[in-house]
Amino acid sequence: MHVLEAMASRRSIRGFRPDPVPRETLEKILAAASRAPSGSNIQPWHVRVTMGAEKARLSAALRAAHAAGEKGAREYHYYPRAWREPYLARRRATGWGLYALLGIGRGDTARMSAQHGRNYEFFGAPVGLFFTMDRDMEIGSWLDCGMFLQNVMLAARGHGLDTCPQAAFCDYHHIVRRELSLPEDRILVCGMSLGHADPDEPANRLVTAREPLEDFVTFGPEA
Repeated sequence: MHVLEAMASRRSIRGFRPDPVPRETLEKILAAASRAPSGSNIQPWHVRVTMGAEKARLSAALRAAHAAGEKGAREYHYYPRAWREPYLARRRATGWGLYALLGIGRGDTARMSAQHGRNYEFFGAPVGLFFTMDRDMEIGSWLDCGMFLQNVMLAARGHGLDTCPQAAFCDYHHIVRRELSLPEDRILVCGMSLGHADPDEPANRLVTAREPLEDFVTFGPEA
């Protein structure tokens, strides 16, 4: 797949087929992703792969905590603490676009919660990836990790696979840490589901909008 095609076709998939992904393929994806840039080539990222029975146990623990309303406190703020425009409108458009495809009406909090809970089932994907970083790293390393994450998603597209990056796992970082024996001196950046997209899943028809170039690009006078 051409890199531009991979970039254009990358989406957050919320329904996967159970078809297994060979370890060899995962190793190729992660090796390619490791070419991501990082300040002074420090490569601050760590990846924990989970599949099979281990992933099923983790999923059961996460789903139980979600059903019981035992949401924990995240170790970092992903979203703004105070929402404002234009970001609030973009967030709402994405949420209501997804719920419309799933037939979830406004105010149907039970079904909204159930849909959110599917994060903890990895949306049916056969592979879960968890990205961590040493706690003493600074903001530059978070940027490096973001570039590495993007490389993982694009490399997955190159192998005909899809992904969903998920900050939702950070609500239960203590459960992820316990079940996967993650070191205490590393912070959970996010999780990711990886596998083959289910073409029959309505949620996968969501295509989010992107702002036109003139809204976020300023060319200097010599451009």
